[in-house]
Amino acid sequence: MTDMGDRATFVPEGFIPPDALDTPSFRLTPLGPEHNASDYAAWTGSRDHIRRTPGFTDGDRPGPMTIEENRGDLVRHANDFAARKGFTYTVLAPTADEVIGCVFIYPERDSGGAFVSSWVREQNAGLDGPLYRAVADWLARDRPFEHVGYDARLPEPSSDA
Repeated sequence: MTDMGDRATFVPEGFIPPDALDTPSFRLTPLGPEHNASDYAAWTGSRDHIRRTPGFTDGDRPGPMTIEENRGDLVRHANDFAARKGFTYTVLAPTADEVIGCVFIYPERDSGGAFVSSWVREQNAGLDGPLYRAVADWLARDRPFEHVGYDARLPEPSSDA
């Protein structure tokens, strides 16, 4: 669903990309064709919501795609992951293999950094902020990027009000 650059030196030679991030609310695992049906259902059922999500407000993503084209896109993302050209993670429900979102980490154009975008299904909109925070913290801890561009989320309303 995204093409954010293609630099051969995206990560250092010895860097091993994490293969999971588990939280009580969701799990991240590398996206692949095995997620096709659930991924397709997730984004096609939430297209308008995704287009309102920071990082996707340009209005042309996600575009129309058949389930077969989606599978090809997932294969491309898996190949990028294997080649260390970009890292796409599926966001799964905490106790099931149901796709509830996606995280894309690709080279930022003309810099030594990474551009990150993420979305969640409309019915999981409350997880957008927690996903953003978890991924931003994870990248700050475990990623070798000079800079990370990741469109911030609005602060959640205070429970004290």
